[in-house]
Amino acid sequence: MTQIKFINKPTKSFNSFVDDFFTVMPSLSGELFNSKESIPVNIREEEHGYILDVFAPGFEKDDFTVSLDKNLLTVSAEKKNNQENQQGRQIRKEFRLESFKRSFTVDEKIESSNIVAKYLNGVLSLNLPMKEEVKEEAKQISIL
Repeated sequence: MTQIKFINKPTKSFNSFVDDFFTVMPSLSGELFNSKESIPVNIREEEHGYILDVFAPGFEKDDFTVSLDKNLLTVSAEKKNNQENQQGRQIRKEFRLESFKRSFTVDEKIESSNIVAKYLNGVLSLNLPMKEEVKEEAKQISIL
């Protein structure tokens, strides 16, 4: 026969349990998503360059601004028509389209004149192609 020992701990109410859970998980309580730099970004390396995907659903193509100043790539978006024409009274509004701005340092290996951006299904994809490496050919040196 196995002996089981019970430890008597004071029980918490359900409300305090939920409060404790949300203080441990700041991303669920909304603190993570209030920052203007919290828009999620995926960057992957491919054979001919990098692909930078910015997850920004709800925006239009004209809401984005992408700029490159020296080696600093900046992606920003601002919702121009924030007012929606809706019938009736809004009871609850949980998702917001707020402006954001993210900056990335671009390596000198990137061909900055050939960066291409496209917006499809809520994802802004930037193609950052690498510069072609110029290989010097072997030269024969004549002996004088």
